[in-house]
Amino acid sequence: MKRREAREQAFILLFQHSISREPVEQVIEDAEVCGEGTYIVDPFAEAIALKSEEHEAQLDEIIAANIRGWTMNRLSKVSLALLRLALCEMLYEPDIPVSVSINEAVELAKKYGADEDASFVNGLLGTVARKNGEGNV
Repeated sequence: MKRREAREQAFILLFQHSISREPVEQVIEDAEVCGEGTYIVDPFAEAIALKSEEHEAQLDEIIAANIRGWTMNRLSKVSLALLRLALCEMLYEPDIPVSVSINEAVELAKKYGADEDASFVNGLLGTVARKNGEGNV
């Protein structure tokens, strides 16, 4: 599975987690059962989804500190899952360029989100990247 596909799978796991509030590990088990044993979660997708869940409180603090005129409960579940995923990569996956994490999150927002989600995700992640000294992203 390509990294882009694995990232999309991780997003879906986190999206389901945000709706069901079940632990990511349970979401993975449920996905595999629903796929009757044929659905395989990519190792990268599983690792980054679990890491996002592990650091969820910190990631949410960063999101809350960088949303202007919004509250966390007003964010779409798509945006929230994508922001958690991309921020997790940006903070805890130094081998992944920040620009890649942002671009992939924006592309997934275009695919799964409402019209404004892609620009919102791009803006917030760009702000965080600049604050962290990532320069022109």
